[in-house]
Amino acid sequence: MKPVKPEYQEKSGREIALICAEKAAGGKAEDVVVYDVTGQCSYADFLVIMSGRSTRHVQGLAETIEGELRAKRLGSATEGLAGGQWVILDLNDVVVHIFYHEQRPFYNLDGLWRKAPRLTVADLDGTAAPTQLSSFPLDTE
Repeated sequence: MKPVKPEYQEKSGREIALICAEKAAGGKAEDVVVYDVTGQCSYADFLVIMSGRSTRHVQGLAETIEGELRAKRLGSATEGLAGGQWVILDLNDVVVHIFYHEQRPFYNLDGLWRKAPRLTVADLDGTAAPTQLSSFPLDTE
């Protein structure tokens, strides 16, 4: 894992996840959702899932988030960037999944984590109750 920039080193996983969501929203990502999987997942405490309209959009979103948070850009903790179909950014306690919009329903990570609490950018201050950031249709079965 490449180190995060000094200004983000003291932030919690929750804050990092919501910063990722803010950057994604600023990059016009679609259907951005932040899942709090603390205690439910062995590799992360928060998952940020979003969609891009094209492979180049997916790549651009990954580069934007990486550029904001990492001290060194696009290190070994980034997978799938070249293809632009599904990019994964490992930010220690936060894993960001950026899907090409046609791939997201196939892998259905939203369905897998449908019972996990969802957060919004408004939760960054810690005062709001967990809610959904977007209206991505979740699998309810």
